[in-house]
Amino acid sequence: MPEKIHLLTPGPTPLPECVRLALARDMLHHRKSEFIAIMHRIQENLRLLFGTVGPVLPLSCSGTGAMTAAVYGLFQPGEKVLVAEAGKFGQRWRHIAAARGLGIVTLYAPWGEAVPAEAVNKKLDDDPSIAGVLMQLSETSTGVLHPAREVGAVCRERKALFVVDGISAVGLSPCPMDAWGIDCLLTGSQKGLMLPPGLALLALSPRAWKKAENTTPGCFYFNLVKERDNLVKGQTNFTSPVNLIVGLDESLAFLLKDGLEAVYRKQWALTMLARSGVSAMGLELFAKENFAWGVTSVLLPKGLNGAAVLRCAAEKFGVLMAGGQDHLKGRLVRIGHMGYVDWVDVTAGLYALNQSIKEVGGFCGARDYLEQALAAWSAALTVAPGKALPLTHS
Repeated sequence: MPEKIHLLTPGPTPLPECVRLALARDMLHHRKSEFIAIMHRIQENLRLLFGTVGPVLPLSCSGTGAMTAAVYGLFQPGEKVLVAEAGKFGQRWRHIAAARGLGIVTLYAPWGEAVPAEAVNKKLDDDPSIAGVLMQLSETSTGVLHPAREVGAVCRERKALFVVDGISAVGLSPCPMDAWGIDCLLTGSQKGLMLPPGLALLALSPRAWKKAENTTPGCFYFNLVKERDNLVKGQTNFTSPVNLIVGLDESLAFLLKDGLEAVYRKQWALTMLARSGVSAMGLELFAKENFAWGVTSVLLPKGLNGAAVLRCAAEKFGVLMAGGQDHLKGRLVRIGHMGYVDWVDVTAGLYALNQSIKEVGGFCGARDYLEQALAAWSAALTVAPGKALPLTHS
């Protein structure tokens, strides 16, 4: 494998040097004043990042742990939830809800498509007993962005709590929870936040807090009300992931130094870079319209060995990308462009993908695909984040 590695997986992501140095500092005690000061300090930036005036809880777990904490802390066995399922992580919501003993109404969409807000609205009209809607903002397995703002507006007028997995969206694309009517927003450390895995973050709306206060927690470890009460004192309920919290303090300062607008502008431009390059190669973008800002999913031509393409990209070009999951194994390549990644990394990824497909026996279109990709990136930096650019290839 080449000496220089480009980590372009949809998590974990590369770490800035300032974060790596923060993680290497001497251990602090999690009940002493220096650590308590850090816990209080990070709240201002976390509220900005989440778009909320309420507390943002640090949890010692992965993103799946935060999903579990949300379901087990907001709903009692026997209550009914609507699960938006259009990928591997929508399935995870369903599995967690089933383990909690909830009644489940599943709203399916084909992998590669978003679950429409109109369909959520109809399901809630048909069954007013539904107590919550569980949805990904960014479905990492497919590269799809669900319409969280529109679904939040639907849920805001009903009793159903809107619970959003923002694991591959927070710090990557807009998700202001208060403005969008999100009742629970959660994320993990290893994607847009540029940290190692092992830390999750979760915030609740006032009506979700009221629900949590009247719900018996489903397990001893995840107790949202106790976490909130301890956070006021600059503490976590149990042992804190000290070095990850110290690293989070540094990563938030690094991420937000130029403001959220700059974060989203960069991510949108990287998305346009990846999508334009893939399109110029003549490859098919799996998420056609509602696409994520942190991962681009590419459908490989039939008969092409996806595992061999990924292996060649890693071994010959030092670029690590991810494949598809479940029925998309061998058919999908997922290019991550999240965290401490820039245009140089994504350009290297496009080149590695193109050359690896050729090595395995395929053909990738226009010779100037990198020029087209970089032109799209440059143009995207000059427009409002989220403004789509036409994808053309010659």
